[in-house]
Amino acid sequence: MSWVFSLMSNVDLSVQVGPLKLKNPVMVASGTASYGEEQSRVFPLNRLGAFVTKSITLKPRQGNPPYRVLETPSGMLNSIGLQNVGVDEFLRKKLPFLRKEKVPVIVNIAAKRIEDYATLTARLSGAKGISGFELNVSCPNVKEGGLEFGTNPKCITEIVRRVRRETRLPVITKLSPNVTNIVTMAKAAMEGGSDAVSLVNTFLAMAVDVQRRRPVLSTVTGGLSGPAIKPIALRMIWQVYRALKCPIVGIGGIMNAEDAIEMMMVGSSAIQVGTANFVNPKAPLEILGGLQAYAKRERLQRLSDIVGVVA
Repeated sequence: MSWVFSLMSNVDLSVQVGPLKLKNPVMVASGTASYGEEQSRVFPLNRLGAFVTKSITLKPRQGNPPYRVLETPSGMLNSIGLQNVGVDEFLRKKLPFLRKEKVPVIVNIAAKRIEDYATLTARLSGAKGISGFELNVSCPNVKEGGLEFGTNPKCITEIVRRVRRETRLPVITKLSPNVTNIVTMAKAAMEGGSDAVSLVNTFLAMAVDVQRRRPVLSTVTGGLSGPAIKPIALRMIWQVYRALKCPIVGIGGIMNAEDAIEMMMVGSSAIQVGTANFVNPKAPLEILGGLQAYAKRERLQRLSDIVGVVA
């Protein structure tokens, strides 16, 4: 769309996520654009505020067997199981590509053991081209780590503390919504030294094949994302921002610019586009254009002025 590129240039779209300054608030959510090669064929990645990689683990992972993705009403279920190339291959082959794209890279990391988060951070922290880390302590689709960590505030604090010792780069902790009190989990992350939190990861859910009389997903349950979860994500972001006033990256059902604006108004400094990438690979760029149009229409000098206005 031509308006993506043609709006006035004097609107300040830059945002601050803790110590991380981005030229605009739009990122892709971890796991929804792989390592960037495919999406770069659709639009230049350096148009994004930042690119978030799929989760990286110490060793390569094959992920879960099929079926592991399913479209649902107003969303999708996934049970990928953190399939990835492992840290060695990422450093050798994937990161060099992202460096060439000249986009801030936030590496999402996941691990089976608390100490492995620190090991991963130490391996990655010195690599050229990494702007920060997103700690996945909330994946619902793995047997070890995942929700075991993400529902335990003591584990969250300890993971962040160990990571914090290994890097001076910004650290964002991605939290699970599958908890009784999201504020408690966000507080635990911030107490451990996190610079910000990402809210929210997917909701634990399932689907049934009535003809076969069995669950559709091979793992029975998976993570629900997409427009169906946006109202719950908004509520959780609102709660955390009101309670802690900490930097937040909003995630959950963002399909258009209005969704992104809602996320920012309840407290998100930046946003991540996830499921929308599967529907429309140009969605992040179109959302950015919509944010520019909104700022122009509202005569905003800085888009960040709307952060938390309804909290």
